[in-house]
Amino acid sequence: MAESLIRVLVVDDYEPWRRYIRSTLKEQLELQIIGEAADGLEAVQTAQELQPDLILLDIGLPTLNGIEATRRIRDLAPKSRILVVSEMSSQDLAEEALLVGASGYVVKSRAASDLLPAIEAVLQGKQFTSTRLTGPPLADPDRKHKANHPHPDKIVEMILRQNAQIPHHHEVGFYSDDRRLLEDLTQFIGAALQAGNAAIVAATEPHRDSLAQRLQAQGLDINAAIEEGRYMALDAADALSMFMVRGMPDPVQFMKAFDNLILTAADAATGEHPRVAIFGECVHLLWAQGNPQAAIQMEKLGNRLTNSYEVDVFCGYSVGSVEGGMDAHLFQRIRAEHSAVHSQ
Repeated sequence: MAESLIRVLVVDDYEPWRRYIRSTLKEQLELQIIGEAADGLEAVQTAQELQPDLILLDIGLPTLNGIEATRRIRDLAPKSRILVVSEMSSQDLAEEALLVGASGYVVKSRAASDLLPAIEAVLQGKQFTSTRLTGPPLADPDRKHKANHPHPDKIVEMILRQNAQIPHHHEVGFYSDDRRLLEDLTQFIGAALQAGNAAIVAATEPHRDSLAQRLQAQGLDINAAIEEGRYMALDAADALSMFMVRGMPDPVQFMKAFDNLILTAADAATGEHPRVAIFGECVHLLWAQGNPQAAIQMEKLGNRLTNSYEVDVFCGYSVGSVEGGMDAHLFQRIRAEHSAVHSQ
């Protein structure tokens, strides 16, 4: 890396990840974090104001996604190098990020090994992408999907359990207040991580932050789990944007999005027979937005996940946060899509 001081802007809506970046970069004396942003629009404004040398930018951001933020930053801070750091291991997303002006793309589960080399490469004017990307590689369109994973046998074990007699776990909780939801959620995710398995959480920012604090209080090292790729936390609204088409979840886009996430998480799991725990509030958001049919369709897609992978899915509805609650007919239809129901 160059000997002169490199001014860095960190953009991510998940504070524990920003904390991990701070701890990683503090040992690099030539790298100085001069600012942080938690959403895409703020990232654009801060980049224009500070004109940093390097921007570490997430894809799934509130207000403005990372792709559009990159496009705008290129015009407003043309000298800034942009390195996308995302949970998404999609080759298509990486290619799009590079096309709109990013210099590199790092998958968060590879950050421990890839982040510093990627920073060095993009500061030297080179392009860098993590090897753990799913989909056809940019330079080799005929290469197969699983070749991007360093442990293909472990991944194959997760896929299409055609004849395996493994119980399907797709549970739902209806909660009158956040405290009860977070108690069950902490138990669900904490048990998975303590067993060496992986977890994917798609939740609102307050719930993601509270969950991280509760898991830390249980003695779990969340920063280490993030670094290892065993813990992925996404914003629920951003997750929805990955697969919603004309007001309904598109089955192909849904399975593609979760295929990427599940394979990456399973590869990071340390158990002999890896499982992935998935918690989602996307269904709650759809219901709260007055789109119950989309919520039901997504619950059906959740069943497809449990039939295809070794995953445990837990859906949460904060019924007490929506005026009027949930009518009995919808309640029964949602219950029917699950293997177990919690109501508090």
